[in-house]
Amino acid sequence: MTGIAIDATRLKTIRKARKIGRPKLAKLAGVSERQLAKLEGANGPLLSEAVLRRLSEALQIPLPTLTGEFPLIEEDLEPVAAQPKSCSCCG
Repeated sequence: MTGIAIDATRLKTIRKARKIGRPKLAKLAGVSERQLAKLEGANGPLLSEAVLRRLSEALQIPLPTLTGEFPLIEEDLEPVAAQPKSCSCCG
């Protein structure tokens, strides 16, 4: 599988700054918590474009920010805006 390299430290930094727990981000990105933990601890892990896109959408940042193509800006390190609930059962 060919993949796209991400900056693992940047992924973890953004997740924590945005106050998103690993379980929530894993669920939003469609990966297991274990996979996410490995991604955050790896050195330049390779991801499919689909997983990378889901991570960037969940973190509400541009995809190139995760790959290091875009610099981190102050907005990337602010907590994410609350996302609307998709059903009445969740509040």
